[in-house]
Parts: sequence; structure tokens; C-alpha cells
Amino acid sequence: MRCASRGLSTLVLAFGFALLAPRAMAAQAPDGARIYAATCRACHQVTGLGMPNQFPPLVGSEWVLGSEERFVMIVLHGLVGEIEVEGETFNGPMPALGQTFSDADLAAVASYVRQSWGNKAAPIATATVTRVRQAQAARMRPWTVAELQRATMARP
Repeated sequence: MRCASRGLSTLVLAFGFALLAPRAMAAQAPDGARIYAATCRACHQVTGLGMPNQFPPLVGSEWVLGSEERFVMIVLHGLVGEIEVEGETFNGPMPALGQTFSDADLAAVASYVRQSWGNKAAPIATATVTRVRQAQAARMRPWTVAELQRATMARP
């Protein structure tokens, strides 16, 4: 009887671990919504609509929904100077997040932004962030719009 009891206990433990494993794995995946709320919301607002004259909207923005590489470059290194979004000019600085977050975290928050508030762009893979980070490793200052346009036009 003792062996049967031990077998049943082992089975119950194994079943319990099997139920918990997906939750533990999910808890480890970066949460783009959480990162946005903690890092981006103050400027771009909970709605993604930004703040007039200072911080541009992320909703429908060609800078968000366009080139994945360009968007990752902005998130990694930041942006200074004027930027036009949907016919309006904004001039609030975007801080660099590359030193703060891992590639997986940056991919998660960038994907969240590209798929929230009605945005329907493809998610950004961690591998894309890694590739862009490596390609721009020597960059130590925020981008300007002109620099971003030159840098991304030179790529196929």
C-alpha cells in the first residue's frame, strides 16, 4: 500500500508542476503593456495620442507603423529635434531606452505599440532588435529626423 501511495503522490506532484509550468514561462516573457505603462505612458499617454506640440501620437503614426528598423532605432537611441506626425510638429525629446532594456523587452514594447489603439502593424521580433542594436552599436547620441531618413534610405 505504501508504494501505491508514493506513486499517487508522485503523479499528483508531476501533474501540479505540469499545470504551473506554462504560467511560470508566461511570467518570464516580457510584457509590452507593462513596459509601456511604466516607461512610455507619461509622454505618449495611456491612449497613445501623445501631448500636443511635445510628444507625438503613436496611433496611426508612420514612424511607428512604417519601417521596423527605423522604429527600433528610435526606441534604442532616442530622438531629438522636430518631428512631423500626421501634419503636426512635435519637439519633445524621446529618451534612449537601449541601455535600460533587453532586446526582448524592447521588442515586446515596440510590438505592443504597433498593435495597440487600432494600430495593425506586424510585431517586432527580438532578433530584429538584436540585429539593429549590433548594427548601431557605435551610436552614442539620439537620432534626428534627418539622420534617420538618411540611415534608413541607404538600406535595401
